[in-house]
Amino acid sequence: MVDGVKDDQTAVMPEQDESHHEPGQRQDQVWDVVVIGAGAAGAVIASRASEDPHRSVLLVEAGPDYSRAADLPDDLVNGHDNSYVDHDWGLEHTSAADRVDPFPRGRVTGGSTAVNTTIALRGIPADFDEWADLGNPAWSWDNVLPALNRLERDLDFGREDFHGDSGPISIRRWTEDELVPTQAAFIEAARAVGYPACDDVNAPDAIGVGPMAMNKLGRLRISTALGYLSAARYRENLTIRPDTTTNRVLVENGRAVGIEVNGPNGSTEHIKAKLVVVSSGAVHSPGVLVRSGIGDRAELDRLGVAPVAEVPGVGANLADHPALFILLEPAFPEFCRPELPLLQTICRYTSRGSSSPLDVNIELMTRAGRRADGPLFMLAPSLEQVDGRGELRQTSLDPNAKPSIMQRFGENERDIERHVNALEDALALTEQAPLKEFISAVRFPDAARRSRDDLERLARRVSASGYHPCGTARMGPASDPTAVVDEYGRCHAIDQLVVADASIMPTVPRANTNLTSIMIGERVGEWLRTEPSRYNL
Repeated sequence: MVDGVKDDQTAVMPEQDESHHEPGQRQDQVWDVVVIGAGAAGAVIASRASEDPHRSVLLVEAGPDYSRAADLPDDLVNGHDNSYVDHDWGLEHTSAADRVDPFPRGRVTGGSTAVNTTIALRGIPADFDEWADLGNPAWSWDNVLPALNRLERDLDFGREDFHGDSGPISIRRWTEDELVPTQAAFIEAARAVGYPACDDVNAPDAIGVGPMAMNKLGRLRISTALGYLSAARYRENLTIRPDTTTNRVLVENGRAVGIEVNGPNGSTEHIKAKLVVVSSGAVHSPGVLVRSGIGDRAELDRLGVAPVAEVPGVGANLADHPALFILLEPAFPEFCRPELPLLQTICRYTSRGSSSPLDVNIELMTRAGRRADGPLFMLAPSLEQVDGRGELRQTSLDPNAKPSIMQRFGENERDIERHVNALEDALALTEQAPLKEFISAVRFPDAARRSRDDLERLARRVSASGYHPCGTARMGPASDPTAVVDEYGRCHAIDQLVVADASIMPTVPRANTNLTSIMIGERVGEWLRTEPSRYNL
């Protein structure tokens, strides 16, 4: 024990050999399934689909692949912090009031699950029942719960009917003696003002404050690359092609027949497939579709792409969680050290007067950068159910080009009202013992800018992304003009083309999108394995 914090031991992974197959194949080979993107959903789909030994699966990833545990870089091991540089796409987004901020996305096998904060938070039942009500009955809470259970190895509550105990993604919560003192004080302060204690934030009826569920063991981040691909990569029928960017889907007579890619040596190649699954995430999947001639007609014309199918919903309906930050000067700087876990606790509750349950989260971040006079930590109130929407548009036909990401936070009045409520609630916690004993000063917002009107202006100007984009190729019935795919991920406009990742979520769940994206991969991967006729395989 040091400074009230239990020493962290990194879990040890078994050594693996370099078992993913090399990219070479016969020129006339036709893959049963080609998956574009080895992230939260794509790695899962490739793993589940390849459980059928008679089905050939190719998984294409723009970033590198680390097939041996000994080769895994520390930024991918270290689940105590995000990796923002070494395995990142280097994107930017316009969040609020034309402010441009970085928008990290993982570029590596595992995608953003390999670089994120490892928050393993489920959406609530109402999220998925809303998806069903929007014309996607396969995604009701009762239908998605088995997949949520199947993906997890919950080390605390696996015995419960609404949890799993043998899945690929290990999940646990911090014990009381593991909490950084500021994190423990946050829980006590929230309890003192009336938020109920919540031991399992992933229970269907969870509300209140407690330890965060996280997909890491010690400091080891359990990404989909580790959880799913570690075993699957040994299969002879699965090939992983890293460092390969996808230009477009090849379409003939209204049917996807393969993909065009650029390999690590810069050469262009056509790969044939019976089914193409786009799983490049809510930011990059729309780009694959637009470069393929599938999208809004005005955007296709602007980019000079011959239209294959006019689908106005591609890139529209961008949803995310706006977050605000209260910057705190620590009374005890030693509890902001970079080796400590960034996040350990959460408070989930319903905003005052809101008709949307559990629409607010408040989290305490152990550190928030450093000024010349010392470190900071922070509270982050985020709005989890949003009415506002943004859009995503392509700036170039280069698959490595940065798209234009317009979040439009601060424009929806109901969102603003609830987010300001959350900011007021978080500020109240800074005055509550025992948390206030750990705060030397509230640096932002300063004391002169805390009226309701001041906080509303802040929400309109400085709301930032929770890094949970979704909805840019939303699912819905064919009668919905904004829907890109049906409830099974099948593209309405093009046969044998599936989109399966966060982009198909019709609304953002009231949770980090980490587990929900993995769950989408579980559902589509299982359908491919057990009901291939659904996809004409």
